[in-house]
Amino acid sequence: MPFAVARTRDEAHLYLDLHPCKECGSVETAWSHALVTVEGELAGRYAGDCEECGAAREFLFGLPQRPVMPDGYPTFGGPEPSQLLDAGEWLWVADLTAGNVPVNDQAEARRALSIAAAAVEEVLKFAEPGADEVPDTAFWSPRGLETRAAEPGRFTVDRLLVVRDTYRELVSDYA
Repeated sequence: MPFAVARTRDEAHLYLDLHPCKECGSVETAWSHALVTVEGELAGRYAGDCEECGAAREFLFGLPQRPVMPDGYPTFGGPEPSQLLDAGEWLWVADLTAGNVPVNDQAEARRALSIAAAAVEEVLKFAEPGADEVPDTAFWSPRGLETRAAEPGRFTVDRLLVVRDTYRELVSDYA
């Protein structure tokens, strides 16, 4: 497959949100989605015009071998690790989202904490079964490498499990 696989719509949209327009830096784009054939392979195509500067934007993603059925919100992927975001980027997303939980809107607080918990779960998918920490190979993006370098101890499995479970408990507090 010539393109990294977007396991679900939620994962693709998160990736799009993390990759702003190269012309102006805005992430505001009304995306259209279609299946296309590229180099003899089916791919998911997201295209749209930047709402800020009008630049045409396009991303192509590989399709998963098996569809991932949504299991609540958000559903970023199946049991395999992401090809779009590395472990450090997922933890960065969890930190950013959990750090911006609204205090006066229970539905939005639940949504934000659900995203944070799911993002930490995505970090854990990079660790091999029985491993104590997320491996070096799980970090490849500048943001992910920077996140890991700032606090490498945050990528131990035990610590990630505590953080994920804490976010899940907080989600249930907003039920």
